[in-house]
Amino acid sequence: MLAGELQMYDNIMMMMEGKTCLVTGSTSGIGKEIAAGLAEMGARVVLVGRSREKCEAAVQEIITAARGVSAGLLSYLVADLSSQESVRRLAKEFAGSHDRLHVLVNNAGVFVSKRELTADGIECTLAVNHLAPFLLTSLLLGRLKAGAPSRIVTTSSVAHRRVTIDFDDLQMNKNYSGIRAYGQSKLANILFTRELARRLQGTGVTANCFHPGAVRTNLVRGSAYGLVWGAASVFFTSPQKGADTAIYLASSSEVEGVSGEYFVKRKQVRASDAAYDDNAAERLWRASEQLTGTGQA
Repeated sequence: MLAGELQMYDNIMMMMEGKTCLVTGSTSGIGKEIAAGLAEMGARVVLVGRSREKCEAAVQEIITAARGVSAGLLSYLVADLSSQESVRRLAKEFAGSHDRLHVLVNNAGVFVSKRELTADGIECTLAVNHLAPFLLTSLLLGRLKAGAPSRIVTTSSVAHRRVTIDFDDLQMNKNYSGIRAYGQSKLANILFTRELARRLQGTGVTANCFHPGAVRTNLVRGSAYGLVWGAASVFFTSPQKGADTAIYLASSSEVEGVSGEYFVKRKQVRASDAAYDDNAAERLWRASEQLTGTGQA
């Protein structure tokens, strides 16, 4: 590593020491690498996973990966992000043991090939990929503002392109398509990020989202697309590389004060035209409030 790169890395480490980060979907894939990378920089990281066993295994894997992460920097909370009750419990448990939050990474996501409903009666892809981060972020805004300057990072995808939000059939009761539902949820991530950034102006809290690239993960395992995904994955990038932009957005001084943007490979990139529809962003926000029972940010 060159001297200049080492100095930049040291500066980032100094900035993250003493910071508290919460990372959803962090028991495998990109999320686990995001958690590991932030802990490696000295941040205290709270992992979120669906079971105690998976969380404990992820924590142990990070500690034993010979990356200099001490056990004292890692903790976890168990939550099922398809359940709004579980998301509310997650926020309450975090707030009960932390008075501030410096980085929230909304990373958890699903791909569902056949239409499914959650316990709340909401289409699963919309519930996990959009409404869960919308609700969790809303519930933790007080802690994020207390930790300002703080950052919200949400995992979107290039899959947002070539889709629009169908407000007349937001939960896809008609002609469900797993690919379209996933793409719509990723567009929702960008619209949410942009509207959130607008509402948080002047608070010291920024919000950005990113596309991690085509990454070897378990996203579509068990779905109708699983075999195709598995065959193609030999050409995909590693979860560690996929996590890089999220870690950059969470820690780098280069994006200090930047908010409401979409990034690919650490670069600010223009998203699809639909992602810049301010009326759609506001309409989605109102619909999300109705579906989650939340108030304005």
